[in-house]
Amino acid sequence: MSSTMAGVLFIGSLVVALALVHRPLGGYMYRVYNGGRHLAPERVIYRIIGVRPDAEQGWGGYARSVLAFSAISVLFLYGLQRLQDKLFLSLGFPSVTDHVAWNTAVSFVTNTNWQAYSGESTMGHLVQMSGLAVQNFVSAAVGMAVAIALVRGLARKEAGELGNFWVDLVRGTLRILLPIALVGAVVLLAGGLVQNLASPHEVTTLTGGTQAITGGPVASQEIIKELGNNGGGFYNTNSAHPFENATSWTNWVEIFAILLIPFALPRTFGRMVGDRRQGYAIVAIMGILALTGVALLTGLETAHGGTVPQAVGAALEGKDMRFGVPDSATFAAATTLTSTGAVNSSHDSFTAFGGMFTMFNMMLGEVAPGGAGAGLYGMLVLAVITVFVAGLMVGRTPEYLGKRIGAREIKFAAMYFLVTPVLVLTGTALAMGSAEQRASMLNTGPHGFSEVLYAFTSAANNNGSAFAGLTANTPWYDVALGLCMAFGRFLPIIFVLALAGSLAAQAPVPASAGTLPTYRPQFVGMVVGVTVILVALTFLPALALGPLAEGFQ
Repeated sequence: MSSTMAGVLFIGSLVVALALVHRPLGGYMYRVYNGGRHLAPERVIYRIIGVRPDAEQGWGGYARSVLAFSAISVLFLYGLQRLQDKLFLSLGFPSVTDHVAWNTAVSFVTNTNWQAYSGESTMGHLVQMSGLAVQNFVSAAVGMAVAIALVRGLARKEAGELGNFWVDLVRGTLRILLPIALVGAVVLLAGGLVQNLASPHEVTTLTGGTQAITGGPVASQEIIKELGNNGGGFYNTNSAHPFENATSWTNWVEIFAILLIPFALPRTFGRMVGDRRQGYAIVAIMGILALTGVALLTGLETAHGGTVPQAVGAALEGKDMRFGVPDSATFAAATTLTSTGAVNSSHDSFTAFGGMFTMFNMMLGEVAPGGAGAGLYGMLVLAVITVFVAGLMVGRTPEYLGKRIGAREIKFAAMYFLVTPVLVLTGTALAMGSAEQRASMLNTGPHGFSEVLYAFTSAANNNGSAFAGLTANTPWYDVALGLCMAFGRFLPIIFVLALAGSLAAQAPVPASAGTLPTYRPQFVGMVVGVTVILVALTFLPALALGPLAEGFQ
């Protein structure tokens, strides 16, 4: 079987598997977030944190809860790293430096998981398990909670509340993420990933006298990071390391876990708004963008010009030979189309145009299908912008799901969209304007610029992957990228919740002959077009200075 056919079957099987779980998982999440009964462990947690689970919050209270929980999480994780040398299970590692601890704390709390350090030689088991792994769960649950709050804003009529953040957080963690992660960890253990508390550098004698370096709670952390759309990894080589991604079929499982929840949430959305066709429209938009991204990236990596790539049939530099080009490109597309950031190949070694598409995937806002929760609310914001544009074209007041999109709503949507470009382009400009920061680039010229552009694109979109040629473990980059991660996460959340509150307060508008049907293929195509055009107009000049210039050389 040719590598091309193997790649087609690999992608096709993923599509089939995601289609099979879309309905049951989406329906299950609908019941989780809309059920009235609290489980016994949940009631214990509510008593401990002093929350009345049946009391709902307006958008302001919901936003304050998100920010308060995240701020406390940053402080806790920062302190845990700074005190590492005084805690047990530190493996003898010293305390983490202040700027790396700041960057890491913000990174994991914002569901970015950017790592400016080598995980197995910097963080002990206590920090890995009690700090980083916990945030892999709860940061994903925060994104899912915000998405559900926006959907409630669309579904409710003349209401002032969006639900209870603490209930949504606890249910998303205990009922959705934890059960799937337990099953996934067992599957990865069967595939050869390790799960123990040995030192990552400990030499173990195996049967027959063979010695192997083993150690670390890798299997559980691997499935947690993929399921919650988190980047990072126990080993610095991430999912290219055999302890984190052992075989071709574990590679398939990890990609499936990355896409599982984001592709199922549109079903939850359709159920909550009372029109399943709306959910099918959203998942169709995500699917079109995702399949296009995978096809383009795979094609560019397979058909790259040049003497050596043409001789071997593909651009193999930086690829793991266990996976080959198609599976590596599929992983790269999945991880940049979501907010995962895990990698099984070196994106810095991709072809110029292939590397450009990993950046372009993130520049889309990671909505195809995007992060756990973040992809859904990002796509719904783009749907709001699309109906506004369509309304202007025909001279009607735009409506989405029976809610008018007026000046207040479109301002929130516009501010949501503008946050990421401002952070990416400002951060890149500041870095390129300083000779000291340019010294962190491994390469000069367009590729060096691409390394910096990729870093700020990844941070502002809460992705976590990188063009590894950039030496980002410096005080300036740690602080600057940390700020991008924080603003790139929490400013959009505030605007989303404000939009949700504005929509929830409205009375429904009866559909008329001039109402744009938002479940038909016409609307699907319009959202795809608006998404691509907005991103192209915003980022094309920056891409022209980096990967486009490199590719046309």
